[in-house]
Amino acid sequence: MTRKNDLIPSFPVTRLRRTRMKPFSRAMTQEHHLTAADFIWPIFVTEGNNLAEAIEGMDGVKRFSLDQLAEQTKKALALGIPAMAIFPRIDPSLKDEDGTNALAADNLVCRAIAAIKAASPNMGVVVDIALDPFTTHGHDGLIRHGEVDNDATLEVLRAQALNYAAAGADIVAPSDMMDGRVGAIRGALDANGHSDVMIMSYAAKYASTLYAPFRQAVSANALTELDDKSSYQMNPANSDEAMREIALDIREGADFIMIKPGMPYLDIIRRTSDEFNIPVFAYQVSGEYQMINSLMKTLPEPKQKALVMEMLLAFKRAGCTGILTYFACDIAEWLNRS
Repeated sequence: MTRKNDLIPSFPVTRLRRTRMKPFSRAMTQEHHLTAADFIWPIFVTEGNNLAEAIEGMDGVKRFSLDQLAEQTKKALALGIPAMAIFPRIDPSLKDEDGTNALAADNLVCRAIAAIKAASPNMGVVVDIALDPFTTHGHDGLIRHGEVDNDATLEVLRAQALNYAAAGADIVAPSDMMDGRVGAIRGALDANGHSDVMIMSYAAKYASTLYAPFRQAVSANALTELDDKSSYQMNPANSDEAMREIALDIREGADFIMIKPGMPYLDIIRRTSDEFNIPVFAYQVSGEYQMINSLMKTLPEPKQKALVMEMLLAFKRAGCTGILTYFACDIAEWLNRS
């Protein structure tokens, strides 16, 4: 069998540098591109008024009070960013063992959805389906008898997804890693008049230390009853298991697949893109953001842009349809100026 590379003449007839030597030919032969439409912007929201709070451990990222969301939404839309993902810092007085505030029709997430949609009905709104911002213990599900109870949690996740769909969310994104959650949510949405609401499943969410700054940002880092989330998030050593998780979520009704974290799991993104006919997204998580940001501080401005572009192009090269990144607005501005 003749392989593609067998047809390439050897040096000196073939000189691959030829197409790299001038800007126009480099541009003509570039295989992957970034546009503002590739990005979902994760945004942190908090109670209060006129707040844009700095977040410890995430330099340059802020929590916004709801009265600031109109301005932020219009900025993102003007840059060409198609969607924003809401992550709340819930008032500690509203947290309890079972995360009941997640089901309140007037909770912070529901009001944030309304604020974004009031500012721009065309902005896509993605909401996280998990209980960790709402629980006193910081876990994604209900704890029963010292363990996260999968099946009991499904009931709450169904109700949380319905709550957010009723508030106007376009995409619900279960990040909890409970077995059966996508099917449970899809069934509930369809049965309650929300068949157009999409599901972006965190199908392969690994138990990673790279989430630490995020947990600080949403004040969900207590983890009082169990040491970590490894009983439900994936083992970083496993890749075949990720393919099984993804296959199950597709069968249960996922519209998009999410891989999280991003950069350490490019192999998972590549396998997913190759094996499944479904849009694949990556989340460049808080720890990745902060590591890149730390290096950026040592570089002149043009190199800062080049660094972030290189990191994000790696996702597209690996097979991503789109990327959740805290750099979304920065990169969109750079792209719009170029």
